[in-house]
Amino acid sequence: MTSESALFISVFAMQVVLCCAAVSDGMPLTDTQIRNLKPRDKAYKVTDFQGLYVTVAPSGSRLWHMKYRIDGREKRLSFGAYPAVSLAQARKLRDEARSRLAAGEDPGEVKKEDKRHKQIIRETTFKKLAEAYKEKAEKEGRAEATKVKTEWLLGMAIAAFGDKPIEEVTSPMVLACLRKVESKGNHETAKRLRAKIGAVFRYAIASGVAENDPTFALRDALIRPKVKSRSAITDPEILGGLLRAIDGFQGQATTRIALQFLAFVAQRPGEVRQATWAEFDLEKAIWIIPADRMKMRMPHSVPLSAQAIALLKELMPITGHGSFLFPSLRSTQRPMSENTLNGALRRLGYDGDEMTAHGFRATFSTLANESGLWNPDAIERALAHVDGNKIRRIYARGEYWEERVRLANWWAGYLDEVKAGSSN
Repeated sequence: MTSESALFISVFAMQVVLCCAAVSDGMPLTDTQIRNLKPRDKAYKVTDFQGLYVTVAPSGSRLWHMKYRIDGREKRLSFGAYPAVSLAQARKLRDEARSRLAAGEDPGEVKKEDKRHKQIIRETTFKKLAEAYKEKAEKEGRAEATKVKTEWLLGMAIAAFGDKPIEEVTSPMVLACLRKVESKGNHETAKRLRAKIGAVFRYAIASGVAENDPTFALRDALIRPKVKSRSAITDPEILGGLLRAIDGFQGQATTRIALQFLAFVAQRPGEVRQATWAEFDLEKAIWIIPADRMKMRMPHSVPLSAQAIALLKELMPITGHGSFLFPSLRSTQRPMSENTLNGALRRLGYDGDEMTAHGFRATFSTLANESGLWNPDAIERALAHVDGNKIRRIYARGEYWEERVRLANWWAGYLDEVKAGSSN
């Protein structure tokens, strides 16, 4: 044996002795000692301190563990293999576990729960969250038209990245989906799609399966759609011609009455189409639209003019035996189609750039405001526009009712005048 070999064996033997001394004396381990630990026929432990130790397997692998007691039971926690998990990292993990113990938590159970939660996140796709979001909207009693639009919009997102785990859906992925819609010139649809995708992510964050909303970074990435007001007639003379044309409508009587009633009450077409007889009190001349059918999910009371009541009395022998004022021709269990009223206006010769069913609201708002006779806030209440100021909205809830009753009667009289050819 050479002198160099003898020296190497001597140094190695000294390192082994030092390692064993460190273990027996309870001294903290060093990286050098851990690297020099050699496998034996059976697995053995080398302790650090405060419960942390390395298990050396016969294969040579070195695994970090921590021994601890909770509720009188001894348990073991694994931290991974050395050197992938360094000595410093193992000690940090041990300190975190000891902090949980001090707080009365079992670090082993916390680790298992974290692992289960991560597995749930990996298995929770965007599609699953979108379906859950739609179920939530269903339980909240969203309007049928809203549910249909949500289904359509989210269908595009699901087709693009529905099978991706929710945490793997990124802003660039969402933007690519939106760009496809935007490239067809559908800027408003792209904007609404971004909002719906964002709603799903906010639902996911609230559910604990996502940490951020990738649509937030895309607020300024899309082309802003040009705001286009719904077509409406605001010239009294042209309005008079429209009202006379409606009176002479040759189609279904229910469609004619729906258009006439819509003009008098100036409510949203969907609220008129889905109106039920149970919502009306003709003696008190009031129509109470329930919250679940209102856009802002607040009940809305509509004063009825004598002309509006006369229309309802004309309608009652036709549809009063059922639930809906304006039922579908195919089934009395469903309301009139949303296309019926606009279709009737087209038959009367008014295209979409001239007048829509929703346009009666703009007609009422413009002409009532231009008259200078009414408080603008009363007109806004009549249209069920909600004040953005929550405090003001609370105190204004009961205001303007008497003025709104007078406004409804004035508006009905005004329509009669312009129909007869006078707006004075």
